[in-house]
Amino acid sequence: MTTTASPPAAASAPRTKQRLGFNTRVSFSDLAGPAAGLQEGIALFRAAEELGYQSGWVYQRHFDHYLSSPLPFLSAVGQHTSSISLGTAVLPMRYQEPVLLAEAAGVTDLLVGGRLQLALSAGATASFDAVFGAVEDDARSEARRRLRRFLAAVSGETLHVVDGEGQGAPVGTELRVTPHSPGLRGRVRQGVASIGSAEHAADLGLAIICGTVLSGLAEGETFPQHQARVIAAYRARWSSVHGTEAPPVAVAASVLPATTAQLARRYADYDHQRRTEGMAASRPAGALTPVVSADLPAGMRISPVHHGAPDQVVEAVLADPGLAEADELVLFLPPAFTLPEHVQVLTDLAREVAPGLGWVPR
Repeated sequence: MTTTASPPAAASAPRTKQRLGFNTRVSFSDLAGPAAGLQEGIALFRAAEELGYQSGWVYQRHFDHYLSSPLPFLSAVGQHTSSISLGTAVLPMRYQEPVLLAEAAGVTDLLVGGRLQLALSAGATASFDAVFGAVEDDARSEARRRLRRFLAAVSGETLHVVDGEGQGAPVGTELRVTPHSPGLRGRVRQGVASIGSAEHAADLGLAIICGTVLSGLAEGETFPQHQARVIAAYRARWSSVHGTEAPPVAVAASVLPATTAQLARRYADYDHQRRTEGMAASRPAGALTPVVSADLPAGMRISPVHHGAPDQVVEAVLADPGLAEADELVLFLPPAFTLPEHVQVLTDLAREVAPGLGWVPR
């Protein structure tokens, strides 16, 4: 049986899971090396597509044993798959040059046949100012400025009108990002971790993906309860600003159905790691130890791990207020698990759990 605390039942009936996805950090160990990790990442996307998954997402992490540059990787994945959407979850905008990112995203989307899903973060992140350069504004303000600039660029808006010689084009030329992928703007999301970030996404007309770390929790509030509040705030703000129903909400979660006793022990060990080590849990050999431990700052929490027999996991997911509000369930894969272990989780989730959530394979 799952060892996570049973959260209160959702106020309304759980939403049908229209889509099923997964999130991977495309990690690698010192022993196998990065090339092997990248090839295993491609194999993982191929396996997920064969199982009927509608989306696969990759995480960006600089200067460690994980994927640092998602767009070239997803371009490669696109050549080995045909239908699964290819997402970033998330790209922190504080350290992105927005116009160059729009160019790279446009090229990637055209190469993969319009399957790119970009989830971007406008929050404050770990400081790499010494590497990427300092800015005058605080990290959050700078990230939001760059996000707005990126959205203008990826939408095909005029970024500059040439007004002098030496600018690479005749005076009067309107400069826009090329090649332009017309549908990409509609597939840009914001990764959200708080009510404020959810409302900011709604203001910009962006869909959201809710991750495995949340902030702004009230005293005594559980992660699932706060996640449900974040999603409700997003939908309310969207309705207020746009007068329409909000786009489908994706939620990343640790959902590990055990179909054997050995898997039950493996997943219980991972749950214990998450509880005792927090975000430092499940690191590939040689990866850096995160500064943040399991004792997170006040108001911040990481998501629970739902594990146990498949029927118990279905029950736990349906009773989780945050997951009950999701339209798309995105499986967060433990970074240190092997490729066969990841494929096992994908298989068991798709066959033993997701149908009980209303999901129908692609």
